[in-house]
Amino acid sequence: MPADKLNPAGLDLLDAIGQAIGTAKVRPSTPEYITDPRGLRQGQAAAVLFPDTVEDVSAILKLANAARVGVVPFSGGTGLVGGQIKPEGSLPLVLSLQKMNKVRDIDMRGNVMVAEAGVILDDVRAAADRSDRLFPLSLASGGSCRIGGNLATNAGGVQVLRYGNARDLCLGIEAVLADGTIIHNLKRLRKDNTGYDLRNLLIGSEGTLGVITAASLKLFPKPSVTATALVGVASPSAALDFLNHMRDRLGDAVAAFELIHGQGLEFLREKMPQVSLPLSTDWLVLVEVSGGNVIVADSFETALVEAFENKMISETLIAANESQRRVFWTLRESIPLANRRIGYVSAHDVSLPLNNIPPFLSETTAAIAALDSTLRVNAFGHLGDGNLHFNVFPGKGRKADDYDDLRRRLVRLIHDRIDKMGGSFSAEHGIGRAKVAELLRYGDPGRLTAMRAIKHALDPNGILNPGAVIEV
Repeated sequence: MPADKLNPAGLDLLDAIGQAIGTAKVRPSTPEYITDPRGLRQGQAAAVLFPDTVEDVSAILKLANAARVGVVPFSGGTGLVGGQIKPEGSLPLVLSLQKMNKVRDIDMRGNVMVAEAGVILDDVRAAADRSDRLFPLSLASGGSCRIGGNLATNAGGVQVLRYGNARDLCLGIEAVLADGTIIHNLKRLRKDNTGYDLRNLLIGSEGTLGVITAASLKLFPKPSVTATALVGVASPSAALDFLNHMRDRLGDAVAAFELIHGQGLEFLREKMPQVSLPLSTDWLVLVEVSGGNVIVADSFETALVEAFENKMISETLIAANESQRRVFWTLRESIPLANRRIGYVSAHDVSLPLNNIPPFLSETTAAIAALDSTLRVNAFGHLGDGNLHFNVFPGKGRKADDYDDLRRRLVRLIHDRIDKMGGSFSAEHGIGRAKVAELLRYGDPGRLTAMRAIKHALDPNGILNPGAVIEV
């Protein structure tokens, strides 16, 4: 059912929900639940609901489904593609998971944590750390994003190279379908071939097929040794040669491999001069390895020496302690903040087969310069897993609004090249509402047909996050 065929949430429904879960859990809408982090989208809501049990969520969805009223799941509110913001159409309910914030169990023998959807990511990591374990999902928004939203969007981050996306870190889920049906599947099994994998269907569905309320999460032994280096490279192609060299020498011990462009360093000088820049070249790589013994650190240094001798890298700085490691990571994590202060003309979260990254960067940057030579491109990100943030900015002294007439042409130029090179226009941010048209343009017709069929089967009234991901 299209989003505009839904009914607006009325007082009768709010009263019924209040009776079912308690009136204190039904509150008026406030700006933080209907505004996206960049201030680009303004949503709407009849009320914000705060369930604290899976039974509450079930009661809410059962009532909303019967009334044919849209429900927008809300996690930490950090999404950048409008998945948590419904700006138009019938007045929905916002379903906040923030009160479902308990770590239910940590099984150290099984290396599993059971956490509710509203637990903040950094709190998941801290709980694992207190049990001498590692939960490796690491995001810049870790202090505010929540694990339910991380799973709903299949979040990535800086350690995908070694540990995988959020999907790869989850063994089981508890979730509620549109009609209120509860899926109890918090099993802690590495192997479970008992029918369709509903866990992986709901992970990454952005709240359009069901509401994740809890998850069984994989934990790992805490690495006793971590080694980090900031390295100068001549080009993205050289960075890929360096990546292959490091993986040949250290295998899965390579946990992070981040590409940094000199334009990003220039933005830091311009907008965040307090950030230390230990190295400054056209291209940098931040590489980190971790393992269980000091052999990892020794092998790391040996591999760096080999790369230098073979002219894969130029300058190299190895962090001597945690303080220096933090300086390196602060540099990397500050780049998005500086980008926002410059102001985007066009921002893109893309992925490509590794071999296609160098030609994409050179050819697309040249094509953008041909459109307007004043535009500045900052490409950076998770080179190890093929995910780059490819962003276009105004010329120095100019504003993003000066380029409004070029924005659509830029999007089409970039996404067409991504599609031609076998990549994805949405690597880790999801589709949300901002990229629905792009999915229709570039998505495989057979896949889109299957997605619509799944959506109709699990949510025939179209109440779950209406308008997000797929038009039905």
